Amino acid sequence: MPRFEPNPPRRPVLIAGASSGIGAATAAMLAAQGHPVALGARRVEQCEELVGKIRADGGEAIAHYLDVTDGTAVDEFVTAAEAAHGPAEILVSGAGDLEFALIHEMDPERFALQVNVHLTAVQRLAHRVLPGMIERQRGDFVVIGSDCAPDPRPRTGAYSASKAGVEALTRQLRMELEGTGVRASLVRPGPTRTGMGGDASAEVVGPLIEDWVKWGFARHPYLLRASDMAAAVAAVVNTPRGAHLVVVEVQPEAPLEAPAT
Repeated sequence: MPRFEPNPPRRPVLIAGASSGIGAATAAMLAAQGHPVALGARRVEQCEELVGKIRADGGEAIAHYLDVTDGTAVDEFVTAAEAAHGPAEILVSGAGDLEFALIHEMDPERFALQVNVHLTAVQRLAHRVLPGMIERQRGDFVVIGSDCAPDPRPRTGAYSASKAGVEALTRQLRMELEGTGVRASLVRPGPTRTGMGGDASAEVVGPLIEDWVKWGFARHPYLLRASDMAAAVAAVVNTPRGAHLVVVEVQPEAPLEAPAT
């Protein structure tokens, strides 16, 4: 006899931060695997475009406005997703952006907003979604972290500190959820090509790169693709019940060196 009933083949997925980058890639990958996906983001128009592509490929998807800093918006997103596809089996929390600044120069209100988006929002999603998963005794709560958490980068403002908090929160969740059948997992990206921080000016990026090189954070120029991170999320949620991928860190492979002559 198996220790756990297997997960159903069709698992409704909720993705916070699905308009671009890792969230969008994850939505496309999980939909292609046969799971209905609900795409949530403030840029709902971009989510709608992806929904059209998923449906054209035979998948199930909806888009709904989501501001993870607003409890009412979180509740409305989850309610709409579950009305369309059924109770949530998988939630992927990846909403956020990156604002570069020295900590002592960053406006405290901007700092607090970054903490709200990256850290407090995860608890907001957990508060709304986890009780149902616990009642059903199964589910995957997946949080997108960052390798800035164990190795903070200079000039990332509140981002590195927030992601460190996210990692602590996810570890705590894993302990608190033990025995419920619900898995809390952290997927930790290394340098990834997304739109985060993409609107920073050259005046901001120049000193940033200099500091990163100084502290050893620029060993090579290769970046991960969003699809690489989507594959990591898929590996976590597709792991059969009875096993738990607790932390998955993904780093870009370095360019090949010329063979020795």
